[in-house]
Amino acid sequence: MTENAPSSPRTPQCLVRPGARTWRCAPPPAEVRDFHAALSGHSPTPLTELPALAAELGVGRVLVKDESSRLGLPAFKALGASWAVHRVLAERAASGEEPGPVTLVTATDGNHGRAVARTARLLGQRAHVFVPQGVRPRAVAAIAAERATVTEVAGAYDEAVRLAAEAAAARPDAVLVQDTAWAGYERIPGWIVEGYSTLCAEIDEQLTEGGHATGPDLVAVPVGVGSLAQAVVTHYRSRPSGRSPALLSVEPEAAACVLESLGLGEPVSVSTGETTMAGLNCGTPSSIAWPFLRDGLDASVAVTDPDSAVAADDLAALGVSSGPCGAASLAGVRVVLGGAGGEERRSALRLDASSVVVLLSTEGTAANPRGTGGHRTGGE
Repeated sequence: MTENAPSSPRTPQCLVRPGARTWRCAPPPAEVRDFHAALSGHSPTPLTELPALAAELGVGRVLVKDESSRLGLPAFKALGASWAVHRVLAERAASGEEPGPVTLVTATDGNHGRAVARTARLLGQRAHVFVPQGVRPRAVAAIAAERATVTEVAGAYDEAVRLAAEAAAARPDAVLVQDTAWAGYERIPGWIVEGYSTLCAEIDEQLTEGGHATGPDLVAVPVGVGSLAQAVVTHYRSRPSGRSPALLSVEPEAAACVLESLGLGEPVSVSTGETTMAGLNCGTPSSIAWPFLRDGLDASVAVTDPDSAVAADDLAALGVSSGPCGAASLAGVRVVLGGAGGEERRSALRLDASSVVVLLSTEGTAANPRGTGGHRTGGE
């Protein structure tokens, strides 16, 4: 695979942090997995082993969690949206509120909004989705096809979130279902994070079935606001004993808010630029994710659009459908383990020729179709 790698050497934007493996937190609720298992059309997504990548990276095994088809959608986001909406509607029913349809409001770079809209349609609710600049027209059309009202915003993701929150607050029949949190808005984003825990539970079971019950040595997670990474940290850092893997966050260089925040030791907002990894094009870490990322991540890296494009092409050649955001995990591991300083970083992460690496591929190419001339456009 290495013959396809970007040829221009550069100093990686990377941070390796000692001590994260000893940090512990409370586990996610056990009932989330049972909820998803009971949904029509649900089945675990594949964990695909790719020996060619293991040979390239100098590790024992590389496995890709392939989220190209989850509950009928081309990304993992339906896990969080379905559980959060379930909790919202159950709470409204228990409180005695009017039983009529509610409007689920959210902002999105593509996949989360489509998941909220699909959940709303299946449950007889309404959806209003705010979409920032940079999201492909086909992604916007896919949200509208779920019978959602779509408002396109002349601004970045953070602006779309602000407008969605204002719209939800202005209507008594509306509920904001946002996958990022801030002071005063944390419960529903927390439910979304809980929903993602099913993905991690599946990995454990699939590794055990494949003869590796001790779990992975490194898990690489694409990061936007950090909600999925929060779920991954929660899963692996809530184990009272046993081996704890290294956890790596991967972001676009154009929107590396978590890497910047980790470097400064406090959450900060960054100005985002254009990137084909549009679903990761977020400028501010989620407030509830930040403590988990600060204390539980072993490493963080930023990758370029060409990095993710090459990774997506290589995964496709090996039979895994992955868009730019999903392929970022492979791109990030390549940067961390290769090039100048790679051996030192490998040692700091306790990786060797027998290590098991799990890459989270969070979307398929149906979420981010290939453009012309090999260029990938748009994002989540």
